[in-house]
Amino acid sequence: MQVLSVASEVYPLIKTGGLADVAGALPEALAAHGVTMRTLLPAYPAVLAKLRYGEEPREVHVFETLFGNPARLLAVTHEGLDLLLLDAPALFDRPGGPYLDTGGRDHPDNFRRFAGLSLAAALIAEGCLKNWRPDLVHVHDWQAALTPVYLRFGRRPQTPVVLTIHNIAFQGQFSADTFQELALPPAAFHMDWVEYYGQVGFLKGGMRAADAITTVSPSYAEEILTPEFGMGLEGLLAARQERLVGIVNGIDTNVWNPAKDPMIAAHYDVSRLEVRKANRKALLERFKLVDTEGPLFSVVSRLTWQKGMDLLAAVIPDIIDQGGMLAVLGSGDAELEALLEEAAALYPGRIGLVKGYDEPLSHQLQAGADSILIPSRFEPCGLTQLYGLRYGCVPIVARTGGLADTIIDANEAAMNAAAATGFQFSPIGEDPLRQALRRAVKLFKEPHLWARLQAQGMKTDVSWNASAGRYAALYSTLCAKG
Repeated sequence: MQVLSVASEVYPLIKTGGLADVAGALPEALAAHGVTMRTLLPAYPAVLAKLRYGEEPREVHVFETLFGNPARLLAVTHEGLDLLLLDAPALFDRPGGPYLDTGGRDHPDNFRRFAGLSLAAALIAEGCLKNWRPDLVHVHDWQAALTPVYLRFGRRPQTPVVLTIHNIAFQGQFSADTFQELALPPAAFHMDWVEYYGQVGFLKGGMRAADAITTVSPSYAEEILTPEFGMGLEGLLAARQERLVGIVNGIDTNVWNPAKDPMIAAHYDVSRLEVRKANRKALLERFKLVDTEGPLFSVVSRLTWQKGMDLLAAVIPDIIDQGGMLAVLGSGDAELEALLEEAAALYPGRIGLVKGYDEPLSHQLQAGADSILIPSRFEPCGLTQLYGLRYGCVPIVARTGGLADTIIDANEAAMNAAAATGFQFSPIGEDPLRQALRRAVKLFKEPHLWARLQAQGMKTDVSWNASAGRYAALYSTLCAKG
């Protein structure tokens, strides 16, 4: 089966979040299930700069015009990924990141940029490439969500499309006057397609047009059917519920492997947990923390309300009072950054903060910290807790979405059954988080029980094996219907 994957970011070429990890890991995982996947990605300058000697892209198609500008498709293989790069300089050759300019603001023409990505994907699905046409298209998030809309309004037999929603809070909504630039017929600006309360809704249109909608965990698939989590799209999802399925994410266990991770100070596995002490020592030095011999908690996150970082800031005194330390890697809302900076200044040697994102440091935090805190108010899947399981960094998570699906709470029954892998708390608030921290600190003081909890997490299968099989089965069903 030949599948075209369409994503706005793909690890290891460009990454702002978990979407990149998923798009980068799925192709290899699916290969074991008889699926060959090519990935369409914008040719951002950062992507082209990461291609190595011997990876010179070759031109495989030229678009006469893509929204009035020249564009072409380049084919290249990079670290096992079969890539099609959309080289459209007017859309993607600019400073800044994939979505934001150098000042941290949305690129004003994001609607045009990612409509261009979607239109290119649709043209590939319709057969614009010589000698290759996909049996199915798998698109990710709003940036690629217009692909099935273009196909619906195309003239050729339609290729099945799977749309994966990684976070329904990000919907790609733009003013109505942008519609005239999208190369869609007037009929597409209708409540049944891309029109959304008088605006253009990329994700909404994709959800309506796709043959199947997936989310990144079973619990999140249930949650987004409710007003609390559906972000205004719960009605459409309810109407298409028979096409909605939750498939939990996995991680690339080759990239995330403490036994051979080149980014960490000392390698270890479940039989050599004592070696983690060397990584903990290196982490304390990196964050300039003084070892209290209490638990070293960590956070790797966007510093936002959704991620519960205000709750984290509120419980920092509790971490200190219980003899703990905290190392934070992240950036986000200015107010939350300021709160954590104040805490680091108030508790020198106990709280460390590194602003921004640093891939090697994120690995070092998982390898050296005792526990990772994920107090998200909602979390479609989350990968951070899976990395924590893999590295023996015990997750403390809010009971929501994929966090609830992937972490087994260390209650008495689960501990006695040797099934526990971390700590859950609910409802999501300051006091329940405090209680979870107290439970964790209490268990940390019993090293044999803590080691059992770490070992059980490290034995958990967090790979893509099972989930890739579910995707392959879904693809097969859709292609058979076609």
